[in-house]
Amino acid sequence: MHEFQCEIEIASTAERLWSILTDLPAYPAWNPFIRSISGHIAKGQRLAVSIQPAGGKAMSFRPTILLAAPNSELRWLGHFIVPGIFDGEHYFKIAAIGPGQVRFTQGERFSGLLVGMLKASLDRGTKAAFVAMNAALKARAEGI
Repeated sequence: MHEFQCEIEIASTAERLWSILTDLPAYPAWNPFIRSISGHIAKGQRLAVSIQPAGGKAMSFRPTILLAAPNSELRWLGHFIVPGIFDGEHYFKIAAIGPGQVRFTQGERFSGLLVGMLKASLDRGTKAAFVAMNAALKARAEGI
């Protein structure tokens, strides 16, 4: 197993951040990592997601939502080919840290047979993509 996460403080309310994260059709306009996403945000639903880490190849997958707690957390589980080969449990967490101030955390827990071989690539490309997405989310939420 391999896991990493990136955090950023954003001058926003949890409600505003949640509304941006769940406005799936708007992702291509602001998100440099998740280039498209569609589906219904509810536990057990499947999404259609297309990602492209900086300098990496585009990849599409259909994760299942594990948790959709409004204004708090969105979590999904995706698989490459079949479960157990390369699985990723991706999460977005929103925590109020003061009036009009939140901490946004994006992370992923990777497991499966291919994780060891892909660890360096994940640490380099995917983690950088998380940082870029977090910065873009901050800019969108703060109206920059």
